[in-house]
Amino acid sequence: MYWAKKLASMLFTLLLVSVLTFLALFLLPGDPAMLILGTEADARSLELVRNQLGLDQPITTQYLNWLKGVLQGDFGESYTFSRGYSIAKLVACALHVTIPLAAGAIVLSLAFAIPLGTLAAGRRGGTLDKIILFFAQAGLSIPAFWLGILAIQFFAVYLGWFPPGNMPRWAADPLGAAASLVLPAVVLALPRTAVLTRIVRTAMLETLQEDYIRTARGKGVAESTVIFKHGLSNALIATSTVAGIQLIQLVAGTVVVEQVFSLPGLGRLILSAVLLRDLPLVQGAVFVGTAIVLTVNFLLDCLYPILDPRIKEVW
Repeated sequence: MYWAKKLASMLFTLLLVSVLTFLALFLLPGDPAMLILGTEADARSLELVRNQLGLDQPITTQYLNWLKGVLQGDFGESYTFSRGYSIAKLVACALHVTIPLAAGAIVLSLAFAIPLGTLAAGRRGGTLDKIILFFAQAGLSIPAFWLGILAIQFFAVYLGWFPPGNMPRWAADPLGAAASLVLPAVVLALPRTAVLTRIVRTAMLETLQEDYIRTARGKGVAESTVIFKHGLSNALIATSTVAGIQLIQLVAGTVVVEQVFSLPGLGRLILSAVLLRDLPLVQGAVFVGTAIVLTVNFLLDCLYPILDPRIKEVW
């Protein structure tokens, strides 16, 4: 029942987002037919293109036709990106960049944040705790675009360890594609590591005040076992929640880093489509991005009862 309710909520939200996105784009000023043919096109040609695109039909008919196509994996064709090119292919190519980039950034964040936050909690008020909190605060203060420029100048231009951008296709050069994602993943991971470190520390401090922790210590259990086995396992619920939110933000908001490193990801694709007023592409990319966000949120909801069975009992 718990998972069924969560799945139903996800599907309803996705449907609602599709309706709102379609309405918002429908109400925006501008004529797609004129965008395709140019401002010098005659009225007859414009009317013919509108008829071919189905723009002369009622909005409900247009939405239902679009939704029917989406259910079949057809998001229509782009107006501007190699005119007539499938939106599904454009979005898929962008996701080949955004998904590994976001996944790499969140994995790096967790790999550093969990041990750092745990160590800070175990040394509360000590020198190590203060050093970790200082660097966490610094990580939150550095703008991503500035850090990205510095990373390119030092690691790509000066040292030559990584490519500065312009990611090749995975099929053509998988090692080069992976190497081109290292620097942007690190840039994206730094502020997330700072946030997650503070979250892990706070959750650990609250957990270490629980009665069962005092009991374990009273029985003479080693401090490392108390912290990493009993404390950390219960602090992971709050950490997983924030990590999921960070991952959602990465999928939906990597446009700045993608611009700095010239990566053809989803954020950059949506920005380009908005600037070019390619409304079908905006609509398809936003829908896919929303579907990914809701799927991640659903998987997190499924993870909570595993981490804490009491949550399932409430539902």
